[in-house]
Amino acid sequence: MTFTHTAIDLGYTDLQAHTDENGRKYLSPLGDREYPSITTVLSVLSEDSIRKWKERVGEEEANKISYRASRRGTEVHEIIEKYLDNDPDYVSGYFPNIIANFRSVKGVLDARIGKIYAQEVALYSDHLRLAGRVDCVAEFDGKISIIDFKTSLRAKKRNYIKNYFAQEAGYAIMWEERTGMPITQLVTIVAVDDVYGGGPGNQVFIEQRDDHVDTLKSAIAIYEERNKNNSQL
Repeated sequence: MTFTHTAIDLGYTDLQAHTDENGRKYLSPLGDREYPSITTVLSVLSEDSIRKWKERVGEEEANKISYRASRRGTEVHEIIEKYLDNDPDYVSGYFPNIIANFRSVKGVLDARIGKIYAQEVALYSDHLRLAGRVDCVAEFDGKISIIDFKTSLRAKKRNYIKNYFAQEAGYAIMWEERTGMPITQLVTIVAVDDVYGGGPGNQVFIEQRDDHVDTLKSAIAIYEERNKNNSQL
């Protein structure tokens, strides 16, 4: 399988970023504005559920689980990126479980992804006052889409991952602001270790951008209000 790439000029090659106790932030290309990561902003919506989970399993165990999940997600992302870049050695150096996760979504990539416009590029929006790094912008089922790749031990329920869709909606707005190309379709591809008890597989969620903008705006309002209050202490 060979994928076709069409590069889009964003007007910059990358954005400088740094992480502190308040999360990740990006500098605009001229360095005159600093915006929080969309991941940092959306984390305000899941704080309570994460806190309760840590209380249930214990801080140490939670940290171990989070580290393993983050490491696995990063490595599966790397393989997918190499594969879509037509790298013939895309699986070289990875453990079998990581390769298995990739293979569970490979058929989706082959059958449904068309022309690729960007991978792992930094985006920002003066309108949203946000920035971030999008996994993939490409045609999916023939329609240009924001595509996000995830890994999970078990199948996801749509109502529990609306923060994924809000993040993708943010990327769609950033992309249109930077390029003038509107994107309304959001695609989440999940490599799952155990899909409904049937073993390894995948899930594909297709959403519309405008259905998730309100969730994103709510998170931005909470984040900005909290930071305004903190700055007044």
